[in-house]
Amino acid sequence: MAEETASLEDLKDVMADTPAAAPQELPEPQIDQWGRSYATGKRKDAVARVWIKPGNGKITVNGREQETYFARPVLRMLIQQPFTVTERTDQYDVVATVRGGGLSGQAGAVRHGISKALTLYEPGLRGPLKSHGFLTRDSRTVERKKYGRAKARRSFQFSKR
Repeated sequence: MAEETASLEDLKDVMADTPAAAPQELPEPQIDQWGRSYATGKRKDAVARVWIKPGNGKITVNGREQETYFARPVLRMLIQQPFTVTERTDQYDVVATVRGGGLSGQAGAVRHGISKALTLYEPGLRGPLKSHGFLTRDSRTVERKKYGRAKARRSFQFSKR
């Protein structure tokens, strides 16, 4: 019994000597000389290069305003989601260039790029963006057409005679 008590006291001394686990420090913000953060977003076949900097919420895609490039309100809402989740609406200006894919894929690519750029500008925003799934690259793409098939999986019409 005395041996167990001694070992418990030794254990308490060892625990007192070890420092408590320090909270993890956030990485340094990655901001260039012009005060911008850059990230690449991808969705389907679309690739978006996105720069964000503090401003009044102006979003420019391929040199045009967001309202003219993405005419559908659903696509504009998709692009605004990272800002609404992090409560940063109208605090950042966005300049994006997008290539490939259709409008839906391009909007998803811009959203992915904005989310990544926000985490580089403010590393503390990574938690809410990750929990809403904005940092995950949606890897679903169109399946390729195979030879001997009408489409990716559809066969040619079968004829018995």
